[in-house]
Amino acid sequence: MAVALHVVDHPLIADSLTRVRDKDTPNALFRQELERIGTLLMAEATRGLPTHAVRVQTPLTETLGRQLDNQPVVVPVLRAGLGFLSAAQDLLPNADVGFIGVARDENTHLPKPYVNKLPENLAGRQIIVLDPMVATGGSLVHTIDLLLERGATGTIIVVCVLAAPEGVELLRQSSADIAIYTASLDERLTETAFIWPGLGDAGDRQFGSPAS
Repeated sequence: MAVALHVVDHPLIADSLTRVRDKDTPNALFRQELERIGTLLMAEATRGLPTHAVRVQTPLTETLGRQLDNQPVVVPVLRAGLGFLSAAQDLLPNADVGFIGVARDENTHLPKPYVNKLPENLAGRQIIVLDPMVATGGSLVHTIDLLLERGATGTIIVVCVLAAPEGVELLRQSSADIAIYTASLDERLTETAFIWPGLGDAGDRQFGSPAS
């Protein structure tokens, strides 16, 4: 199916991205800057959410406003996706949240799933996946397969800080329509499947220790 790649060009994103790339940025500041990037990317990624007109009474008169047709389902991919969750919930406080846990086998670079906590029926819901690093794309393909099993329809939105061309290409083989919103499409993957130039391991840099 189709993959639409949106590289969001914004000076505030570029400023924060410079700090999260910096190897000397401490964990606390890394988390703050990651959340700031997440907020700006989420605002862009949700631009097309459907709304309907409602009447609202201001202190002076009645006027027309708009409200979301339906609340999306936000799905952070653990661990790194937690860095975007607060930003997503600030913008979409009534959204349902599901969790997918996927670790990477450091030898094979293949995904190792360990958590699946999704709403039972996702039909007709807008899905927004939070996965800061789309490297090989394996974890994201696994996540999307699980979403489709729960009945997900329509375009699945993916919000990430960085994407590698190899990961984007793998997603093109998915049976879902996908819209990726990212701060940067980086050059390539290294032999150990890290994004180059990248920012290192987003989970380790948020939480200070490797996932077990």
